[in-house]
Amino acid sequence: MMNNQIALFFALSLLVFGGWIIGAMLLKSIRRKKALNKFAGKGLGDSDGERDGFEKFEQYMPKVLSANKADIEDMFKSAGYYDFKFASLYMPAKYISGALGAGLILMLGPDSWSNAALYITCGIWLVLCISVPDMIISDKGNKLKKRVSAQLPYMIDLLAMCVKTGMTIESSLKYLAEEMQGFDKHLSHTLSKMNTRSRIVGLDVALDELYQRIPTNSMRSFTMTLKQSLHYGSSIYEVLTTLSADIREVTLLETEEKMGKLASKISIPMILFHMFPIVPLVVGPPIMRFFS
Repeated sequence: MMNNQIALFFALSLLVFGGWIIGAMLLKSIRRKKALNKFAGKGLGDSDGERDGFEKFEQYMPKVLSANKADIEDMFKSAGYYDFKFASLYMPAKYISGALGAGLILMLGPDSWSNAALYITCGIWLVLCISVPDMIISDKGNKLKKRVSAQLPYMIDLLAMCVKTGMTIESSLKYLAEEMQGFDKHLSHTLSKMNTRSRIVGLDVALDELYQRIPTNSMRSFTMTLKQSLHYGSSIYEVLTTLSADIREVTLLETEEKMGKLASKISIPMILFHMFPIVPLVVGPPIMRFFS
């Protein structure tokens, strides 16, 4: 029985890794052909139907197979790991740990377990190894976005002061990106990346990309304010100070709203762990005296 389980495990492992290798090679070939077509500016003999089929196949290919080093690096950077040097080992580490864990479960599993229980346990382990790291990194990314949005009013106040002293918006953002390194490295990295992109594609497009990376209400207000000043040349100092005060007020209202919901949320644990244990303590002694 154990030999059959080991043989089945290795067969499934070879099948999965073989499919992964084939998909990676096919994806590499598709991207290489698209790059050549884009560089040459023509179809190189391929019909529109074939190109559409390749694009649809690449679009609907699972992310597990199509994730490359650049995508993984962007995922880690969005979670706050800006100098992660082992992005190429992330996907192999997940699959190798999943395969090793499943093999150990099959070989060292209790004899009392049935084949179905062993296979279900292996499947659960594989799902955990593949999905849980992505969920953790995604959760860190969401927390980082909230943290940067929470620190945004301080940066807006400093930007308003820089603009009031006569500095331009571009030079003010560059100065704040350097000076805020000790205050908040994540906000400093966000400003540095926006400054780098603004020198390449312009500040207007860089602000749109900033909002795409951090899609919060406060960041949307900040980007729209700067874009309005760039388009219409309006005075920005009073607008920035008002925006900073509005963001703080909205944050305070959200905190008060959470505090208001806390009473209703805590009522259920109080009923379960406070009311039900007290009832037997109060009613129990009279009932015991009555029966005695």
